[in-house]
Amino acid sequence: MANTIEPGVMATYARADEVFVDGAGAVVRTADGREFLDFLSGIAVSALGHNHPRLTAALHDQLDKVVHLSNLFRHQHTESVATRLCQHTGMAAAFFTNSGAESVECAIKIARKAMQVRGSAHRTSFVALEGAFHGRSMGALSLTHNEAHRAPFAPLLEVHWVAPNDVGALQSTIRERQPAALFLEPIQGEGGVRELSREFLQAARAICTETDTLLVHDEIQSGCGRTGSFLAAQHHEVTPDLVTLAKSIGAGLPMGACLASDAYKDTLQTGEHGTTFGGGPLVCRAASVFLDELDNGLQEQVIARGEQLHAGLQMLKNEFTIVKEVRGRGLMLGLQLDRPAQEVQQALHKKGLLITCTKGDVLRIVPPFVITEEQVADGLQRLREALAAFSPLPAK
Repeated sequence: MANTIEPGVMATYARADEVFVDGAGAVVRTADGREFLDFLSGIAVSALGHNHPRLTAALHDQLDKVVHLSNLFRHQHTESVATRLCQHTGMAAAFFTNSGAESVECAIKIARKAMQVRGSAHRTSFVALEGAFHGRSMGALSLTHNEAHRAPFAPLLEVHWVAPNDVGALQSTIRERQPAALFLEPIQGEGGVRELSREFLQAARAICTETDTLLVHDEIQSGCGRTGSFLAAQHHEVTPDLVTLAKSIGAGLPMGACLASDAYKDTLQTGEHGTTFGGGPLVCRAASVFLDELDNGLQEQVIARGEQLHAGLQMLKNEFTIVKEVRGRGLMLGLQLDRPAQEVQQALHKKGLLITCTKGDVLRIVPPFVITEEQVADGLQRLREALAAFSPLPAK
């Protein structure tokens, strides 16, 4: 891998040299014919993998009909997807966006407006967690904990930080600061695939209810079935006031949503928020196919392949001293190492396995939902070979 800079493209990404041209399922191919097993899925986006036959057929069909109408007009797919998302999440209404960051921006505006409506306009700050990542637009960036991301663009929104799983600190901070909302990821993605505890999630719900603080769950990476339930927080029987989604929902197309509970579904009035492209016919057609697949057996596939992958990673932990911890649920997993993960990531790239690292020492594993049993076994073997080169001695 190299930090290639293409002519005409801003140098904001460190791209690999390979030029990818096509794929099928959990495999992608380069212009020179090399195949890679995809354990990254476009950073948890391509839930249906690559060149999914039903998805491509539906998109071709939609292209022959209408691609864009604007939100001044109704369309069957937009309304259908909104209804289905609310059914899956227990929410009451959806605002469609083009990305996760836009979904977070919508949630910020709902929280601020809700405070004004109830006569608490002074409650303008927010509480978020150390290690959080909520996006790179100005509001979402304010809630992103990494100082290196935030510092060049200060000043940002006022945010108070709490350590993950510290119930006492969370309760005292919210009572003292009286924020508009608490933002959290039930499983932190960029924060190292770190899962919040059941106790912490339930305590967060309780303290937000007690103090009339909006509880916002960012399920952009962990949601839409990736952890084995539609929302990661559903494993812990916790329902927030707002949920932000993106990534998997569009099956590769740029799409997101901010979902609101019944109490907040009407907070934003006509003209107070909008988007030119959000929730258009094409992306909602893709979301319809994704939801169909999820409801017709794909969720069970995620659970089965997640269990297989988690068991395989645990075996690697038992075998190699380099592995410190296995994290996550379903097909959102992390392998914490005793050294910078980038070294191992680069070795895996040479072995034809696409994977990324997060929080410095964690390999993040987020393959497509359609990955097969044989491909999971193949990926685990490539991981084993790479780890063996760094950790030749077995663990005690």
